[in-house]
Amino acid sequence: MCTKQALTTLPESRDFNHWLAAGLGSGWLPKAPGTWGSLASLLPAWFILDWFHVSGLLVASVVVLLIGCRVCAVVLPVMPDKDPGWIVIDEWAGQWLCLALIVDVIGDGWLVFVIAFVAFRLFDILKPWPVSLSETAGPAWWSIMADDIVAGLMGAAVVIAGALIAGM
Repeated sequence: MCTKQALTTLPESRDFNHWLAAGLGSGWLPKAPGTWGSLASLLPAWFILDWFHVSGLLVASVVVLLIGCRVCAVVLPVMPDKDPGWIVIDEWAGQWLCLALIVDVIGDGWLVFVIAFVAFRLFDILKPWPVSLSETAGPAWWSIMADDIVAGLMGAAVVIAGALIAGM
């Protein structure tokens, strides 16, 4: 069930830009929209990896980053909150980046998807430095996207370092 506060941060009109910002609507699911957005991004990521390989997922991550900057710049001026929880296109970009980097080093498979999901979500939720720094850098449309890109990079770096240490 949505809280009263969550309801007040949802857009009045859910046009195409809002739908994109909400990660094709995944950010409108109740409770933990960032987690829902990250989960929703995994199925398209699987198809992109299958059809276009790691380079395709990296390109897709950059494209989603650019689209995310654009739609955030459009929807944020009419929002009372400058980082509404239902905006999860940033989770899509960060999750895809994290997954692509991990797959490139240790291969793919359902376990890699789980590991990439957990690694990304931990850095996105806990926001250690420099994720926390990027969250405040620049205009809201950029900082919303930037912290998830940094969380994706950091999540991938930790997993890849662990895999290399383990000899994978």
